[in-house]
Amino acid sequence: MLLASNGNAWSSPALLTFAALALASCSDDPGAIWVDPGKFSFYKCDDLARRWKELATREKDLRGLIDRANETSTGAVLGSIAYRSDYEAVLSEEKQLQREAAEKKCALTPDYQSDHTIR
Repeated sequence: MLLASNGNAWSSPALLTFAALALASCSDDPGAIWVDPGKFSFYKCDDLARRWKELATREKDLRGLIDRANETSTGAVLGSIAYRSDYEAVLSEEKQLQREAAEKKCALTPDYQSDHTIR
């Protein structure tokens, strides 16, 4: 184990990184470590809806890349390494955005209304 100059094992950067990752893995949301908790606090409803659409598109793209990589055994490993952390971060950001939208009573999907009556 690496010890810092003061002899304290907890000062080791590798150990601190390991401890942070171990604590993050205790969460139900593995991507939560990468998302700033107050990221959406100043967003208005329109901004939240726009970001939701961007995240949904990114999630779909990453899911497609992961599925395509899973078609071969080596691709599954490489796909997991290359895309899984981004995918988990997007899912975590979506959850946080949903919570913020619920607190602000925002609809993430627009309610389309026409100003024309049906004849």
